[in-house]
Amino acid sequence: MIGLPDFPWDRLVPHKERALAHPDGIVDLSIGTPVDPVPAVAREALAGAADSPGYPLTHGTERLRRAAAGWLARRHGVTVDQADILPTIGSKELVAWLPTLLGVGAGDRVVIPALAYPTYDVGARIAGAEAYASDGLLGLGPERVPLVWVNSPSNPTGRVLPAEHLRKVVAWARERGAVVASDECYIELGWEEEPVSILHPDVCEGSHEGLLAVHSLSKRSNFAGYRAGFVTGDPALVKRLLEVRKHAGMIMPAPVQAAMAAVLDDDEHADAQRDLYASRRARLRPALEKAGWRVDHSSAGLYLWATNDRGCWDQVRELADLGILVAPGDFYGSAGGSHIRIAVTATDERINAAVARLQ
Repeated sequence: MIGLPDFPWDRLVPHKERALAHPDGIVDLSIGTPVDPVPAVAREALAGAADSPGYPLTHGTERLRRAAAGWLARRHGVTVDQADILPTIGSKELVAWLPTLLGVGAGDRVVIPALAYPTYDVGARIAGAEAYASDGLLGLGPERVPLVWVNSPSNPTGRVLPAEHLRKVVAWARERGAVVASDECYIELGWEEEPVSILHPDVCEGSHEGLLAVHSLSKRSNFAGYRAGFVTGDPALVKRLLEVRKHAGMIMPAPVQAAMAAVLDDDEHADAQRDLYASRRARLRPALEKAGWRVDHSSAGLYLWATNDRGCWDQVRELADLGILVAPGDFYGSAGGSHIRIAVTATDERINAAVARLQ
């Protein structure tokens, strides 16, 4: 039996009940789940592909792969061959299973960020390996390190790793034969800083060897319910992942593939959604700061990483008394013990309610 940690969100239930008791209802800023409509272009494509009786392609349609490659080039300055795009059933699925798919196992270490979404650790455990939480790569012993995760913009902190830092990670990993997997789910949501992909020439010097970039449409296109993401990078690694996924039946449904291609080709809806998040963020952040919180990092992504210098659970209780539910920082590692993570994914009406209560 794999030793997995308890699901952390279960510990938030009593505080959610407290927030639900507020006379004006709960403002749930704990989970970054989209609340705005799925773009019309996606729904039309999904409906058009609804008559899909045959098995879909694990590799994805060429239409989908070309759309993903075009989006990377157009929006992020990254050039990949469409054959090196591999759709995934959301990005969390790949984060959880990548160590296993790459053959990581007992005695191996998987390097993950010091503050990280719990699934990086879970993925290492599923493979029988050990997660090593660190923002630096020094101090590692003789253990084999086949996989290094980076996450920029970060969940939960919103920190952006500059190209210089990413170059050092890539160089370190290549010297040791390790794969670098970069979770880039929030890459289109840079505010004070502009995120850069691990596959950008400024980082990888024109070679994708040993590199994988993981992307998701959950936030960009309100696609969390569609479970649509993809991985790309080193052609040899993508081919290896494809072969294992064929055997394992890890296949994105054909109608979702059609919808995904449609939204990757359409920037208009993504820009409009980005503007919505920017507006909500611009209202919520100053209200928190006036109420006594300091916001650290948070230069990109959909979260405010905040503290009033008390313990994270004390802050959760304090805000639950106002009917506002947030996530404690220690969900993401012991280094988060004095912070809370606040999502900006609620509706305008609920964001306005939170602002009013903080005042």
